[in-house]
Amino acid sequence: MFEFFGELQFDRLFNPQLAWESLPTVLEGLPMTIAISFLGMGMGLLIGFFLALGRSSSKFFIRWPSRLYISFMRGTPILVFLFILYFGLPFMGWTLSAFTAAVLGFGLNSAAYIAEVIRGSINSVSRGQWESARALGLSFWQTLTSIIVPQATRVSLPPLTNVFLDLVKATSLAAVISVPEMLQKAQIVVGRTADSMTMYILVALIYWPICVIIAFFQEYLENRFDFHSTKKNRLF
Repeated sequence: MFEFFGELQFDRLFNPQLAWESLPTVLEGLPMTIAISFLGMGMGLLIGFFLALGRSSSKFFIRWPSRLYISFMRGTPILVFLFILYFGLPFMGWTLSAFTAAVLGFGLNSAAYIAEVIRGSINSVSRGQWESARALGLSFWQTLTSIIVPQATRVSLPPLTNVFLDLVKATSLAAVISVPEMLQKAQIVVGRTADSMTMYILVALIYWPICVIIAFFQEYLENRFDFHSTKKNRLF
């Protein structure tokens, strides 16, 4: 075991000069990463909301298609789904750009996870809220949008942020379908310098602060809603 570590060339672990010189090239893919992340999350929220309602429906023909969709998307790798959209659909006569395929892939996939988060959040609201709204003569949609969703939003915020964090990191998979995001830009540099370790560590170091910023924004929203405040819920 010690012989194995002795053979490692730690001086090749990270080349700061190469990382600094390549940083502008890698950052050229940052706008694409951000665009895919936000568009995919937006699509996922929209589709996931209606999937959550369908999943909670008492009507068989609405509930089961929703359950089937969620089960399929949660049970299949996102990379395979990206391949289906980008490489498979052209065989059927429908060609998508790499960017469109990535947004659709991440949006449709994340919708399944978002749907379960939203469904659980809605179910966490007391049933008495529905009954009180019905007694006041509010319609289903009025009750949902004015009473239930605002309360469910507080519950869903932490898990939705986790879904978004996973989506941001998963955008690196878009490199395999030639989307010019950060990892794909890094691979171009690797092809020129053959220093894969430095470039992949550099990409990781860029993703890290992005996710930290998102996590800070989540904490700000939690405090803004005064829900699970870190000051009120510290254990020590």
